[in-house]
Amino acid sequence: MSLPRDERQQRSLDRLARYIKEAEEILASWDAYSDQHTDADGWPHDPTAYDTRQRRRDADTWRAFTRIRSTAASYLLTTDRQLRQLPGTAAAPQWAWQLKELRTSLDAIHTLQAVWLATLNTPPKPTVPGTEAWAETQAERNAEAWHHLYTWAGHGHAVLDIHTAAQYPRAPTVPATTAVAPTPVPRPAPISGRPL
Repeated sequence: MSLPRDERQQRSLDRLARYIKEAEEILASWDAYSDQHTDADGWPHDPTAYDTRQRRRDADTWRAFTRIRSTAASYLLTTDRQLRQLPGTAAAPQWAWQLKELRTSLDAIHTLQAVWLATLNTPPKPTVPGTEAWAETQAERNAEAWHHLYTWAGHGHAVLDIHTAAQYPRAPTVPATTAVAPTPVPRPAPISGRPL
């Protein structure tokens, strides 16, 4: 039995929220490591250990993103439609730009994955899991993708925010500079000379 559309959509958005949180935690852990293992100029104390830790950051972020990679394009299609239907006062000015950044990054992620898969099958013999060649090509893909993966962590909130705005749109408001002063209500004339 399949889930109702709204419930499927909510679960999908929950996965996006989990990715954002996980990617932020991965970055915070990396920043703490980097601060402790570099000198004042940013050079690592142990370049080999630093490179290994950076590769782990990239791999962890890639792994986290794989849970939403197949649905990321549908987030953007749905969110584009929702954004176009929102009243102007309910849309944040940066949302359109953030969706463009997400789309550009998703295209780059898909391209990097396709290139990596093609590289694995390049003659004279395919690269197989567990080999050094496999690990190197995978690390290269992850490193090149990391900026785009982090773009999804940084701007993915726009997808969630637009969805919320579409569910609970605010009524358009009249800007204060163009508000019309209320018309005074005339008081009825007194009857028989008595004040009201």
